[in-house]
Amino acid sequence: MNTSRTSTHMGLIAMAALWGASWPWGRIVAQAMPPLVAASLRFLLASLLLVLWLYRSGRMSALRTLGGSQWAGLACASAVGVLGYSVFFLLALKTVPAGKAATVVALNPVLTMLFAVLLFRERVNTVMCLGLGLAVMGTLYALSDGAPAALMSSSGVGEWLLLGCAACWVAYTLIGRVVLTSVDALTATTVTACMGAVLLLVASFVLEGGSAWAGLWKAPAAAWYSLVALALGATALAYAWFLKGVQQLGAGVAAAYMALVPLFGMLWSSLWLQEPVTKSLLEGGAASILGMLLMNAGRMRMGREVPATNV
Repeated sequence: MNTSRTSTHMGLIAMAALWGASWPWGRIVAQAMPPLVAASLRFLLASLLLVLWLYRSGRMSALRTLGGSQWAGLACASAVGVLGYSVFFLLALKTVPAGKAATVVALNPVLTMLFAVLLFRERVNTVMCLGLGLAVMGTLYALSDGAPAALMSSSGVGEWLLLGCAACWVAYTLIGRVVLTSVDALTATTVTACMGAVLLLVASFVLEGGSAWAGLWKAPAAAWYSLVALALGATALAYAWFLKGVQQLGAGVAAAYMALVPLFGMLWSSLWLQEPVTKSLLEGGAASILGMLLMNAGRMRMGREVPATNV
């Protein structure tokens, strides 16, 4: 393995670590700031960095070539993937421990694959189906504290909000699949982030009011550090490493590193927030990770690559 490929693999590990860290960071922010205000600030900061990146890459001129259907697709992707996901993400982390919440990442590729089969007639094989089932059961086992059969009756609002996160990200991924046939990934990500920042800003002033912004000065320093880390680390920098991985190694290989996200989420939550790592969380998380690895192994066996999803 040459130096360039080694650095790309290391970057993908760092990407998974940052996406895993986004859960405890989000938990800290959710406890200290109104959710729409926090999400607005996160994507405003991320948008600034992404616009600079787009400019330095020489792709700003590509914005003038986008047609009406492309702008509409990007707007829909932004509505579900930025506005919807961010609201569910921060509201869920008000009540659900970050390490437990991170296991919902395993549902993203699972649900995406299911809908890709239904909507786009993608082929699947036995290994992928086994991985899908294992990832789903592992996630439900972790979310239900070891009692998946009682999930419907025992779950609180936070657990259902986490499922909303997964639903929004799947919708974003499927819309992105269509949009990315005619728009490059960096342009699509920058535009959706900017649109999402505007949508979140409007929603914040309408639903939370100006008083929510006026009270920001009361937020502790840890919340501000976490917010900046979410914007620059988990939103912009992690995406840069993921994009490099897709370009140099292929989407299938890059997607395999998603299996590390729940593991890092539990690790950081335990270290930074002193959250207990329960037996059911470890067992469910391990099953989810194994399920995602099996799904990616099945994809590679079929000799085709499917775009991966993020946190």
